[in-house]
Amino acid sequence: MKKGVSFLVNVALMALASSLASASDPSPLQDTCVAIDEPKDAVFVNGKFCKDPKLTEDFFFSGLDKPGNTSNTVASNVTTVNVEQIKGLNTLGISMVRIDYEPYGQNPPHTHPRATEILTVLEETLYVGFVTSNPENRLISKVLNNGDVFAFPVGLIHFQFNVGKTNAVAIAGLSSQNPGVITVVNAVFGSDPPINADVLTRAFQLDKNVVNYLQSRF
Repeated sequence: MKKGVSFLVNVALMALASSLASASDPSPLQDTCVAIDEPKDAVFVNGKFCKDPKLTEDFFFSGLDKPGNTSNTVASNVTTVNVEQIKGLNTLGISMVRIDYEPYGQNPPHTHPRATEILTVLEETLYVGFVTSNPENRLISKVLNNGDVFAFPVGLIHFQFNVGKTNAVAIAGLSSQNPGVITVVNAVFGSDPPINADVLTRAFQLDKNVVNYLQSRF
């Protein structure tokens, strides 16, 4: 095979491999790699400074039995347990949250750019769902009762809404030690600095005064 043709084949194969790849947390190459901000008393493993395993007991968190403060505009609260709360989750690729909802409170439309989520209802009734990607934008939703489970695929916009008349509680697991969260309305109308109102006026087909009002709310 000629050198030029061989090069093009290699480029094509690399592009194909890249298109088939998916992002995820790296698999650990050792039992633990507790995250540490400073390299003092640390070892370098898997590309990160980790606390010496002989010096760590960073695998515990207490408090998910306590309701979160839902006195806010969306009437809900998310208590996170990720690598910031349990340093030992570093490289393990998991985290969890407790979500509290007042009656008719919601966890507004948002995405987790680095994690799939699986949620179970502990108290009350939730209306939940996610929207598939363009061009279908299909809503997949369900009303969940105590003990029901629902999964939200990585990166897709999803939500939960308490349709009951009393406080609701859910627990969710996520497939990343640091899943991240992007609340759609906050990102679009509350960016810093603000997105030019002309962009949002056309994108959402709204009057510019409405866009200015929405931006003033965040």
